[in-house]
Amino acid sequence: MRDIAIIGGGINGCGVARDAAGRGLSVLLAEKGDLASGTSSASTKLIHGGLRYLEQYEFALVRSSLKEREVLLGLAPHIVRPMRFVLPHHRGLRPAFLIRLGLFLYDHLGGGRRILEPSRTVDLSRVAAGRPLKPTFTRAFEYSDCWVDDARLVVLNAMDAAARGAEIRVRTQVASVHRTASHWRIELKDLVSGQHETVTARVLINATGAWAANGPAAGIASGRRPGVRLVKGSHIVVRRLFEHDRAYIFQNADRRIIFAIPYEGEFTLIGTTDVDFTGDLACVAISQEEAQYLCRAVSEYFAAPVSPSDIVWSYAGVRSLFDDGELSAQDATRDFVLDLDGPEGRPWLLTIIGGKITTYRHLAEEVLSKLAPLFPRARPAWTRDAPLPGGDFVREELGRLASDLAAAVPALGEATSHRLVRSYGTIARKIFADHPDAPSHTPSHTPGLGLNFGAGLYEREVAHLVKNEWAMTAEDVLWRRTKLGLHIGETGRRQLSDWLMARLPASGQLLHTCSAQDASANRRWNG
Repeated sequence: MRDIAIIGGGINGCGVARDAAGRGLSVLLAEKGDLASGTSSASTKLIHGGLRYLEQYEFALVRSSLKEREVLLGLAPHIVRPMRFVLPHHRGLRPAFLIRLGLFLYDHLGGGRRILEPSRTVDLSRVAAGRPLKPTFTRAFEYSDCWVDDARLVVLNAMDAAARGAEIRVRTQVASVHRTASHWRIELKDLVSGQHETVTARVLINATGAWAANGPAAGIASGRRPGVRLVKGSHIVVRRLFEHDRAYIFQNADRRIIFAIPYEGEFTLIGTTDVDFTGDLACVAISQEEAQYLCRAVSEYFAAPVSPSDIVWSYAGVRSLFDDGELSAQDATRDFVLDLDGPEGRPWLLTIIGGKITTYRHLAEEVLSKLAPLFPRARPAWTRDAPLPGGDFVREELGRLASDLAAAVPALGEATSHRLVRSYGTIARKIFADHPDAPSHTPSHTPGLGLNFGAGLYEREVAHLVKNEWAMTAEDVLWRRTKLGLHIGETGRRQLSDWLMARLPASGQLLHTCSAQDASANRRWNG
């Protein structure tokens, strides 16, 4: 019998699995798709306090988020990096004094900024960030937050959880759950093999996000359902709109804010929307109205307008937010709620509602705190100072790590070596420089690296992703593990799919059985 069974392989589920396994508890996590295949890979890719939440008086949430921002900077310096944000002053919207006050609080709230640079006022006529903007915008405010590779953050937590003894099962559906007098009985279905298995656990954690109110664990908590509000956020990606490394945060007349962020070198990421969602969670995609809204919003600021025809890719995700009764989706709280159902003498069910990717580690600590009465021998909290896999270095060493890798494996080149260190940290050298030649079944391969699928994605890297990171399909590799889907053409994608099917025959079956989200992502790509 396991101590804890977790349903859901997003950031919250994997974060809890890592924390619990590190405390010496036995953990099983079941995810019906790929890790981060839902909302956790559909974020704005930010680790941030949430500047706009100050207007909603969510000071506790902002304070907690700002503290976690700096913690994650230290735990994962390869996939979390500082980024400066430029907020042009729009004379018809929030007054300058109010923005300055908000940024002062953002800089000082809870002592949350120790590493990052403070905010400042900038003259847009004197800085590169002013050139892409309309000349009517002459002044801006600049502040710090962080960028994150969201899907890799999920995978790294799962890797560390597994290294500490957790059992991570992907493409595994929870067919049913049953509460007995002493434990949970959970029926699992392997969506690749079709095999069924029954496992038992003392505690069941529902970390299914948008499925929290409708999944297999919903409705069994003493006959009630948690208060969940589903809100869709959509993003578009266009060709690079500016050359500098700053991001923008734009105000809109409807009180929403829109980000325009440098993305994957050659692109700009624009988002997000906030609309209530009532559709099919297996078919989440941006609507035409949302795409037009995002284009109009940024075109209010950029001198060169953006139109839907400029979109090269788009994605959407549905957040589960706690239903606090707010009229608009944008005003609903982003703080998490832990709904614990622990009737006297019966096994406990804990449902996670809401939360931000920024606060996932703190959320996991709170989950384990709630479960502490059941596990008095569990070790204390530990994740605050334990780097994620590959993150055992200081940020200033990133350039040296990339140079060392390029020197050790010259065929990689500087650009690919830099990407690899940004993705894998210190593990990159172990993947590429510390192992013998990867086998290849095609003559067109690079010695020591294997087949090149394009954009610096080699057979050896894919072999690592399959062996150590649960990747099974081209979608897993290109859109979640590496973010190279925007760079690799149709030939490379086909070669990658063929390679995976030759080594993992089940990956072909996945395209027809449990990859609805994968197919959806491929439809969203317009390259």
